[in-house]
Amino acid sequence: QVQLVESGGGLVQAGGSLRLSCAASGSVFRINAMGWYRQAPGKQRDLVATIPSTGRTVYADSVKGRFTISRDNAKNMVYLQMDSLKPEDTAVYYCNADIRAWGRSPQDYWGQGTQVTVSS
Repeated sequence: QVQLVESGGGLVQAGGSLRLSCAASGSVFRINAMGWYRQAPGKQRDLVATIPSTGRTVYADSVKGRFTISRDNAKNMVYLQMDSLKPEDTAVYYCNADIRAWGRSPQDYWGQGTQVTVSS
């Protein structure tokens, strides 16, 4: 069994910063790409940023220059540093990872989501 657990969401004023964390636990053999998605009320879930096991990170145009994704492979964790936050960044943020568990093929896993609210 593999789980992703996010933390770090909350309420912040526009222009402020938050750092989201996501930890993978359980029978993890290997983690490939990791990423963050977000879903605002009444909207679809959209990509925020992804980071492969090796290679270049990818960001949504709306967060380029403000958000930074990073990972700690030794701890099976991925982070999202969010700076210069705007009210339109308000959403539930979900951690996502392509994980191969012991004795299984790689598959997509999702965290439960963490609320980020940016007040104007």
